[in-house]
Amino acid sequence: MSAKPYRIVIHTVMIASLIALSGCGLFPSRSNTAAPAPTPAPAQTPAAQTPAPKDPIRELVESMSIDEKIGQMLLIGIDGTTFNDTLRRNITERHIGGFIFYSNNIESSHQAWSLISAMRKANTGAKLPLLLSADQEGGRVSRMPKELPAFPASRDVGKTNDKALAFQVGSTLGETMKAYGLNVDFAPVLDVNSNPSNPVIGDRSFGSTAATVSSMGIEEMKGIQSQGVIPVVKHFPGHGDTSVDSHTELPVVNHDLDRLRKVEFVPFAEAIRQGADAVMVAHLLVTKLDPDVPASMSRPIIQNYLRGELGFQGVVITDDMTMGAITKSMPIEKAAVKSVQAGADIILVGHEDAKQQAVLQALKQAVQDGTISGKALDDSVYRIAKLKRKTELSSNPVPEPDTSKLSVDIKSAVKPITKS
Repeated sequence: MSAKPYRIVIHTVMIASLIALSGCGLFPSRSNTAAPAPTPAPAQTPAAQTPAPKDPIRELVESMSIDEKIGQMLLIGIDGTTFNDTLRRNITERHIGGFIFYSNNIESSHQAWSLISAMRKANTGAKLPLLLSADQEGGRVSRMPKELPAFPASRDVGKTNDKALAFQVGSTLGETMKAYGLNVDFAPVLDVNSNPSNPVIGDRSFGSTAATVSSMGIEEMKGIQSQGVIPVVKHFPGHGDTSVDSHTELPVVNHDLDRLRKVEFVPFAEAIRQGADAVMVAHLLVTKLDPDVPASMSRPIIQNYLRGELGFQGVVITDDMTMGAITKSMPIEKAAVKSVQAGADIILVGHEDAKQQAVLQALKQAVQDGTISGKALDDSVYRIAKLKRKTELSSNPVPEPDTSKLSVDIKSAVKPITKS
């Protein structure tokens, strides 16, 4: 057979195979009928977005000027016993957010009420009410008018081991302060007085063990809170085992972290767990946590331990920047800036108008040149505003205190202690 018939056979077989394969679907058919167009997917309408609720405190902070924000971060002492032009300027022009009253500012019940009332009235148009504070611990650290009975020292409260009594003492402390228009008590002291030679704490502490200080001090804290007054627990990370008074020199604490966690941190950790809103940080050089600067301006101590390990989210206040522990080592305005950089929200400047204004200007300059970030400023003011709103502070007037009633309440609260 010639080659030509073979070619005809092969072509015939190939054509038949292609027809068969097309029929079984391995190749698409070439039908004259056009395939139907794919049905378009239904249009996707975006899910309704519920706008996030506005944060009124954040909006308030955003509405404030730089001067108003920085003013909120200062808590300062005053000169004299009457309302004067310096006080008026500090409230209405410099926007200072808080004041502290010492014994030399309080001569009598009527005078104290009149002064505090005038300050509240001057602040009526401000965006936030004032923090009006005193160190009203009891014992040798008392600021209330002399017409009122004295409160016992914390050590005497601690010795009773009566938690209900500690709460009652705290409640009466708060009641007394609130009667005069005060809203912040720099108490209770949560330092464990483990050093008998301690020249500054001593009977200001509830005791020499962390357990006693925790149980009794925190009950007093809750009592103060029950009256709508803000307790500021102090002096973190613990001033109890020192032999130097930070009012005059810088104390040094050499305990390691294990010891601090077992003793000094314990009352503060428990206070934070049970709702402490404000913590005062001390001028102490705690060498094992930060060998370079005092706790009050130490970022590791404030951020890593107080806020980090102990979980504190409230307001951090420094001890008084005019104390010798600070002024003997650096200019007060430099220390204030370092404290804010470390995470402090409020700088306490207890004395001297010139120092107070120097700190105010230093903070403003630090914000303007970026040494203190705008975010850090806003975060601190947010915490301060949140605390003022939470505790429903007000600039409204309060009636003049009834010293007879207050005296009865104080005597009743402390009677079990004075009898023992």
